[in-house]
Amino acid sequence: MLSISTRGQLMPASPIRKLVPYAEAAKQRGIMVYHLNIGQPDIETPKPMLDAVRHSDFKILEYSHSAGNETYRRKLVKYYKAAGIAIDHTHILITTGGSEAILFAMMSCLDAGDEVIIPEPFYANYNGFAVAAGVKVVPVTSYIKDGFALPPIAALEQKITSRTKAILICTPNNPTGYLYSREELETLKTIVQKHGLYLFSDEAYREFCYTGTHFSAMQMKGVDENVILLDTISKRYSSCGARIGALITKNKQVLETAIKFAQARLSPPSFGQIAGEAALDLPADYFDATKAEYQLRRDTLVARLNNIQGVFCPNPGGAFYAMAQLPIDDSDRFCQWILESFSYEGQTVMMAPATGFYETPGLGKQEVRLAYVLNTGAIHKAMDCLEKALEVYKNLV
Repeated sequence: MLSISTRGQLMPASPIRKLVPYAEAAKQRGIMVYHLNIGQPDIETPKPMLDAVRHSDFKILEYSHSAGNETYRRKLVKYYKAAGIAIDHTHILITTGGSEAILFAMMSCLDAGDEVIIPEPFYANYNGFAVAAGVKVVPVTSYIKDGFALPPIAALEQKITSRTKAILICTPNNPTGYLYSREELETLKTIVQKHGLYLFSDEAYREFCYTGTHFSAMQMKGVDENVILLDTISKRYSSCGARIGALITKNKQVLETAIKFAQARLSPPSFGQIAGEAALDLPADYFDATKAEYQLRRDTLVARLNNIQGVFCPNPGGAFYAMAQLPIDDSDRFCQWILESFSYEGQTVMMAPATGFYETPGLGKQEVRLAYVLNTGAIHKAMDCLEKALEVYKNLV
């Protein structure tokens, strides 16, 4: 009798993508679906990145160095220097998306059965990476009423056991949009120094901060051996399909270990590296317009949500996600229902149930994540749909 691996059985389905069949069915019925479920920006990928790929001139599409093209890594050093992060190209390992950077970090630093503490709600795929690495996720809960601020140091330290090896944060955060302050990062510094832990810092949304300045974990002094920066060009340059990320650390032992995993997968994508390198030649003010557009979308979405009866949405400090509390009892059921059984003027909206962003059972059942990756006109129409849907839904349950 053939069987599926335990690892395969434990691998969670994506809360972001699991409702796709219902969205597809709605479209087949002629309903317009506004996709607020996934962080796929509608902003165009910069033309110089696409042109660099289109105009590539070589006869053989070769493997690159397992750590990524040296020319790209050297140019990245200048990018990070401008962000206040002092590194050299030997501290950078180019990965297949930020996803591989996270997986390499877990597999290089933790053994099967070890624990990583993650403030919840968190990016749902952290669970998948942890399953692949045989690592146990230990959540420490942040709350929507507090705007998802970092829990107190005592709450974090209570979670530490003899198997704890790392803390993982995302700043600005996916799914909450919360931007960690310098003071909160210094709190984490105290903890990782005291207990001898790694600090994994996912900074995929660094460029999009609206209510403060981004402070990187790699800007802290005295924790060079502890900090591992996880990054990606996917959101920064609206180039999710390029699949180019980076693992960055000054810990030589971690780098020497991670490169072995990198060698096993041979090399990161060549065309993606070409695009990523071209992005570094964009003008210094490239992000100004993009950031302003996302901030306008955030302000539009948050205002509309908080004007709907029974809805609460804290103002995200960065990224392009918002978590909203709705007057519902089961976000999974509601997010399926709004696709399967509801439309308003031939339209409906797709959201991500928040349950998939929590590790603690039972949490997130009244919350959804919305990605403000559509223009403001589309956001208004999506919120019209949501408001009408909630009016109908309350009479059904």
